[in-house]
Amino acid sequence: MIGLLLFAGLLALILLGVPIAVAICAVALTGMVWSNGALGIYNAALAMFDGATSFPLIAIPLFILAGALMNTGGISRRLIGFVSALIGFVRGGLAMVNVGVSLFFAEISGSAVADVAAIGSVLIPAMKRRNYQPTFAAAVTSSSASLAIIIPPSIPMILYGAMSDTSIVQLFVAGIIPGLLGGFGMLCLCYWFAVRYDLPREEAFSLPRLWSALKDAAWALMLPVIILGGIFGGVVTATEGAGLAVVAALLIGGLVYRELDLGQLHTALIDGVTQTAVVMLLVATSAVLGLYLTEIELPQQLARTITEATTNKYLVLMMLNLLLLVLGMFLHGAAAIILVVPIVLPLIHAVGIDPVHFGIILTLNLAIGQQTPPVASVLVTACAIAKTDIWETTKTNLPFVLLLFALLMVVTYVPIVPLTLVEIFYR
Repeated sequence: MIGLLLFAGLLALILLGVPIAVAICAVALTGMVWSNGALGIYNAALAMFDGATSFPLIAIPLFILAGALMNTGGISRRLIGFVSALIGFVRGGLAMVNVGVSLFFAEISGSAVADVAAIGSVLIPAMKRRNYQPTFAAAVTSSSASLAIIIPPSIPMILYGAMSDTSIVQLFVAGIIPGLLGGFGMLCLCYWFAVRYDLPREEAFSLPRLWSALKDAAWALMLPVIILGGIFGGVVTATEGAGLAVVAALLIGGLVYRELDLGQLHTALIDGVTQTAVVMLLVATSAVLGLYLTEIELPQQLARTITEATTNKYLVLMMLNLLLLVLGMFLHGAAAIILVVPIVLPLIHAVGIDPVHFGIILTLNLAIGQQTPPVASVLVTACAIAKTDIWETTKTNLPFVLLLFALLMVVTYVPIVPLTLVEIFYR
């Protein structure tokens, strides 16, 4: 009963337009004061401070800042130039370039919104000039950008790892194969669209052009090697790797490419701080909600109720997928993680679900949620750049969403797909 009242109160506040972080805090604080009196206010303040000062979470603002620096330092543009020279000659080449650049960008920023903002501002106008349908340009940009939270480093994985006490490095490794499968599937889907709608080819393949683009983008291509090599090699933690990404982006954009001046640095810092404030306020208020849920033992009650009905982990995963797909339509990724993880964590332990496996399932659900209205944060950004209607774009985007759903089913019911590399290197 208490759980239903909490959910109903939270939903009512959100529908009234109250910011999600404020709604979470208001509901949790009301419950704590109801249970503990004025002492609940002091407990809430301590929980917010402790929740927002976790060391692994420092990686979130650093990766956000690294993505903002890439946008202003010429790194994104050079990545686009290299991928265009590599695969742009294929029919529908600009759509494939869109997917290919997202794969590279994902290995640096960890943010789908940063990905679609950086890549879409360049490639969507270029695709429209080449007579691609605007809705298709927005759809392929939006869906491929969601690879940024599947391929490491991933901000949602960092948040999930910190909240569930799961190894962030193992989550990163588990995302590699699903991310590459998703990227390959989208490349194939773009080619299918290209053949069906007779999409144009770009310039003919040229080794001199490819070599020139490679030399121009060499430093940009070193960023994923530096970041992921350091993390997976055990040289740095995920948080230290995020700091390394910022330093590398500063040096490459400012000293090597010389496109990052003080004005652009100021813009990148403001952008990074703004995005960070939204996420970290959610994190801080979620700590209050988590404390209250622990006090009333709601997660344990939910785990007992479901395990009394079934202990089959695949049935439990089916129910969790349905829950996450619905929540993803109405909540941003960070908010969904914050609401779901504290509640379902005892359940996944009770039925024997690997927390790393569940982390990848959760991330894929969030990737689908970024494409499904009414919230659809990444799709909305792409539509704003392309100046298209969100519902018309959703129709065009449906095959890409179905591809992500098929990938979710494979990852859910064939756990060896995400866990192969984890088993090889860490267990």
